[in-house]
Amino acid sequence: MGSLHQVALACGLSVLLAGVAHAEDWKVAKDEDGIKVSLIEVPGSQYKAYQGVTLINAPVAKISALQEDVAGACAWIYECKTQKLLKHEGDKSWTYTQFNTPWPVTPRDSVLLVTTNKASDGTLTRTLEGLPTYLPEEKGFVRVAQVKGFWKLVPKGANQTEVTYQVHTEPGGSVPSWLANKFVVDAPFNTLKALKERAQK
Repeated sequence: MGSLHQVALACGLSVLLAGVAHAEDWKVAKDEDGIKVSLIEVPGSQYKAYQGVTLINAPVAKISALQEDVAGACAWIYECKTQKLLKHEGDKSWTYTQFNTPWPVTPRDSVLLVTTNKASDGTLTRTLEGLPTYLPEEKGFVRVAQVKGFWKLVPKGANQTEVTYQVHTEPGGSVPSWLANKFVVDAPFNTLKALKERAQK
């Protein structure tokens, strides 16, 4: 269920998260080390959507470059075991990711379509859409059934970027509630913390 994380690479597109439009509905679950993680119920799903927000002392271009290194990004994506770029066309990229999970939960994998949009003010948004049938299923893995979310990088001055990472996933198969509840906090927090450390080096 580490794959709940994107699940892997990775735009305020409320349409992506139906029923997740109102800011007042988000409940803060963790706020430390300059990273705020909030959760929200998603209608029709037993899994909450998560949103992590932090300010990174690095320009958008540097953070974007870390994301575009698809294989290398596995080092800072929470519970990522391996990740590769399947295809790249224009503003679209297709990625495949395998995730670690604690015993006895079967490891997850996911295929994502990542669409990048650059606004005139320098804001960069990457929408994340799960494509579970894009590749045949791998033996020993449960394919993540659904991923909807985004990365949003907003420039704040010359050398700072506000980063928002928001995702809702349906992990597929059976996932214990304790693990699901832990994952939706740990995934955005640890991913943003590790990204921040690398971007600020």
